[in-house]
Amino acid sequence: MNAAIEAVGLSKSYGRHVALSGVDLRVERGEVFGLIGPNGAGKTTTMRLLLDLLRPTGGSLRVLGVEPRAGGPGLRRRIGYLPGELRLAPRATGRELLGFYARLRGHVPPGQVQELADRLGADLDRRVGALSKGNRQKLGLVQTFMGAPDLLVLDEPSSGLDPLLQQEFLRLVREAREAGRTVFLSSHVLSEVQQVAGRVGLLAGGRLTHVESVAALRAAAPRRVRLTLPTVEVERALPALRALDGLDDVAVLATEEQGTHVIEGRYVGPPGPLLALLAGLPATDVVLAEPDLEEAVIRHYGPPRRAGAAS
Repeated sequence: MNAAIEAVGLSKSYGRHVALSGVDLRVERGEVFGLIGPNGAGKTTTMRLLLDLLRPTGGSLRVLGVEPRAGGPGLRRRIGYLPGELRLAPRATGRELLGFYARLRGHVPPGQVQELADRLGADLDRRVGALSKGNRQKLGLVQTFMGAPDLLVLDEPSSGLDPLLQQEFLRLVREAREAGRTVFLSSHVLSEVQQVAGRVGLLAGGRLTHVESVAALRAAAPRRVRLTLPTVEVERALPALRALDGLDDVAVLATEEQGTHVIEGRYVGPPGPLLALLAGLPATDVVLAEPDLEEAVIRHYGPPRRAGAAS
């Protein structure tokens, strides 16, 4: 079976500015794939190329087995797209707008728009121009998921949603995956990527630098270590902690509890050596945090860049 997305040497330039350079990527059908990177890395450019909203200046691209330009409207009906900058007709009501999109896509079962709107708490009877950013985002999600498209392309999909609705959105993504549909997701909320994606691609400066499973990235991420010791034991514990391979940024912090201090650090490596060392210390409390995707990405890119550049 053809991949859902297959890019070979994909490039996009605007004059002398290179937005995307030599990207090789294969996303399998039924996969949830997360594309992450700093602002200006090329994430939105990649998504627009999938939809034939932009044309590549080099390389090849196939989406659901066909080239986006050749696929035309027939291909676009099989794709649910939520842009990062969502613009909707302000004078239409949500119901009118979604009815229009449903007719364009075709094959939207009766009642599905209302069902999705109910799950997301979308108001279909107010004019779009009177809605908040979060409520407009709900309409965008309804139009993306309705009709069960084969491929979902989601650019910052949970922007403006409250935490409860973010969880409902993630349930929709999981349901799509379980139904064998493909999700191509870009988000600055790395915790949500971690919850649903099987693999992620890291973009930097228009280049795809890594493609890894979320599990592998998390395994390589530092764990935050925090232990509380009697103050009299701190000087004895510090040399052993600082000598442990993989434990860095060891620091001693005062606590409000008299007679104790906290030691913090960041650990990368198998847990066995760290646990063996901790077992020999008279700690009154130990916290060993699970590594997460955000830690892995920060380790790869360094401190996050300030927002403001185009992506």
